[in-house]
Amino acid sequence: MKTKLKLVIFASIVFITASSIAQQKKINVAESTIEWTGKKITGKHTGTLNFSSGFLSFENKQLSGGEFLVDMTSIQVTDLEAGKGKEKLEGHLSSDDFFGVNNYATAKLVIKKATKIANGYKIAGDLTIKGKTNPITFDLAVKGSSASTTLSIDRTKYDIKYGSGSFFDNLGDKAINDEFELAVNLKM
Repeated sequence: MKTKLKLVIFASIVFITASSIAQQKKINVAESTIEWTGKKITGKHTGTLNFSSGFLSFENKQLSGGEFLVDMTSIQVTDLEAGKGKEKLEGHLSSDDFFGVNNYATAKLVIKKATKIANGYKIAGDLTIKGKTNPITFDLAVKGSSASTTLSIDRTKYDIKYGSGSFFDNLGDKAINDEFELAVNLKM
């Protein structure tokens, strides 16, 4: 009887310790969103991308890591209508001039470090786009089963130089900003 009681107590301690130390929360890819904005001299374009998968890791209820895959073939333009340039722009963004989705169908973010700040976490990670990986930092708000952030990405660090005034002269009003913005909302 004492042996059974000891086993039950030991199993309970192991279970409670394991469940309070580490937890991985998968995102709901159907409810999580990525909205992008790309700006140029004469205006801007907006659109969406879809997640393929993703999760956030927690240790002792504190964010400790995570990993996300984005389906780059899902790129959509939302500020233009069908038949009025939408398909043309989506095709150009999918081409090798921009994201080269035939060769690079996914982008990846790996969270390496999460430091608690007043409104959430300061994230340090690695972002891979078009086969190029660079470090990235941004703030992430986490509340219950949701997380959100807005971040800017310098596309030229990922060999996306088309229309960049940093690399080409005499572009005039055809110049495209090097940075694009992402508004990300995660649902778990």
